[in-house]
Amino acid sequence: MNKGQNNLTIGPILFHWPAEQKRDFYFKIADESPVDTVYIGEVVCSKRSPFFEEYYDNVTDRLTRAGKKVILSSLSEVMVTRERKMTEELAQNEIYEVEANDSSALYHLRGRRHRIGQYYNTYNEETLKHLVLNGAYHVTLPAELPRESLIVLGSVAKQLGISLEVQISGRVGLAFSARCYHARSYGRVKDNCQFVCEHDPDGMSLKTLTGQNFLCINGIQTLSYNYLNLLPQIPELIDMGIDNFRISPHSSHTEIIIKAAHSVLQGSISGEEATSIIQSSIGDTPCFNGFYHHVAGHEWAEHNYQLSE
Repeated sequence: MNKGQNNLTIGPILFHWPAEQKRDFYFKIADESPVDTVYIGEVVCSKRSPFFEEYYDNVTDRLTRAGKKVILSSLSEVMVTRERKMTEELAQNEIYEVEANDSSALYHLRGRRHRIGQYYNTYNEETLKHLVLNGAYHVTLPAELPRESLIVLGSVAKQLGISLEVQISGRVGLAFSARCYHARSYGRVKDNCQFVCEHDPDGMSLKTLTGQNFLCINGIQTLSYNYLNLLPQIPELIDMGIDNFRISPHSSHTEIIIKAAHSVLQGSISGEEATSIIQSSIGDTPCFNGFYHHVAGHEWAEHNYQLSE
């Protein structure tokens, strides 16, 4: 494993936390975390964005002074004029790089150096090549891609001279809707939601008819209920040509997961030891890696591959 060129990243906060909680989370990342890159910005619901606006300058300044690379993430779903304007203004900033999660952001970023987020459907090598021609130099791949696809895309990325990122921990975003499930569950509509999503700092559990935890709802977003864990696959992912590893933040346990992932990258603990640490920290919530192993996404599969297979 080449430890010198691999980066640990924190994805954008997906949930509607109180603004002060988000600020303190980023301050702690700046002061105490071995993370290299931090993505900030509202990617789920534009109505949440104003709550944090007054803290952006302090947060980005503190992260930058701590040596972290700051990336601004765009909305993943742009539907109304306000959101189009918000996306355009984000793309036009001249201080920080932008991660595009929607084609509307790509329109404003065309020809400029930028990143592609995991909510953009970069599923194959032709899409990857097209994005690079438009100015992308770094792509976070969708979390549902299997190992076989990652091998192909890693090879193409090497040829193109760009970097790839994958999510290795946290709940995984699966879908977005024009309607707000969270508001509907409280008998409200999207335009009069009263920000009920703030009651569920890690998403609202959605159960099957038999009472089994199945998915999580986060405003207009559907997430996995189980937590992704690809820490044991980090050495293999590096061999594939993937050099950035994303942790999606949650209201607790994130610091523990960061330390475990960093230790795996440094070679001081194994992926299996990291899995034990993570599972003990998240309690009864299961881990999954099914997408990677090309089985049902929510499952945990034990596989030992050789890259030459």
